Amino acid sequence: MVEHDSRALDEVFHALSDPTRRAMLRRLSAREHTVGELAEPFAMSLAAASKHVKTLERARLVRRTVRGRTHVCGLNPSPLAEANEWLRFYERYWTGRLDALEALLRAEDAATAKNPERKKKR
Repeated sequence: MVEHDSRALDEVFHALSDPTRRAMLRRLSAREHTVGELAEPFAMSLAAASKHVKTLERARLVRRTVRGRTHVCGLNPSPLAEANEWLRFYERYWTGRLDALEALLRAEDAATAKNPERKKKR
């Protein structure tokens, strides 16, 4: 397994734990937005939106640049790739378990097809 900075992953997963922040990231995947634009769909104050953006910045998911008095946010996808790589390690476990479940269900279906009386007992 590839070793990752635990603290950095903690920040990414914390940032992703909130649906508002996930929605902000989705919007940023299309283009850059001001903090005000990120706040609009949620009917929240600029201060509240700025707190969400700061959480995303701590996780390195967002980079903010200041253009005059306007704060513009853009997506930094690198930490998402690192989190995905971490999750993929566990994907093998779940894939194996789901494959075993599928095999069990197929065997049960085959046994039921051979012996129709089993179907009545369910």
